Amino acid sequence: MSTDKQTAFMQAYAKCHEPFVRYCSALAYGKMDAQDLVQDVLLSAFQKFETIEKKDELLHYLVRAARYRAISVWRVQRRNADVCEKQLARLKERGATAEMLVDVRIVYDALHKLPAAQREALVLFEVSGLTMAEIAEIQSCSEGAVKTSVSRGRAKVRTLLDGRSRAKDTEVLHAIKTLML
Repeated sequence: MSTDKQTAFMQAYAKCHEPFVRYCSALAYGKMDAQDLVQDVLLSAFQKFETIEKKDELLHYLVRAARYRAISVWRVQRRNADVCEKQLARLKERGATAEMLVDVRIVYDALHKLPAAQREALVLFEVSGLTMAEIAEIQSCSEGAVKTSVSRGRAKVRTLLDGRSRAKDTEVLHAIKTLML
């Protein structure tokens, strides 16, 4: 059954592959990753393929689905931008200077380049002020693993910040910690 579904889907999709990919590329240009959009829509279409009544009009279904998916992603991005603006206003209220705000942005950009577990351990330790034991409990690992994550995270942030930040990375982390509390 699964192979029959795959074969039928691939036959229907083969006819509309090029125009669909071009549409997604144009729709996503500069706003999101076109490949992610294509894959999300194709996965959804494959899962719902049996319920699609006019399989010969698969392109129409895919285009509508891509448009709705892109709109959904853009709404989330807009909400995230609103949250960032609120955080920025809160930092300004707490006395952050323009230079500090630039440094905060640089540090956050560096933090987002870390692996998720490393980033979480570093933020929990440096910004939230939790102990290694508390972080180990949260992350379900040993204290040694947390110490390693924090140490490697610091080193990676230091490397990423090298030459970009006017202040030392420890000063910037301290400023973030002070402003966030």
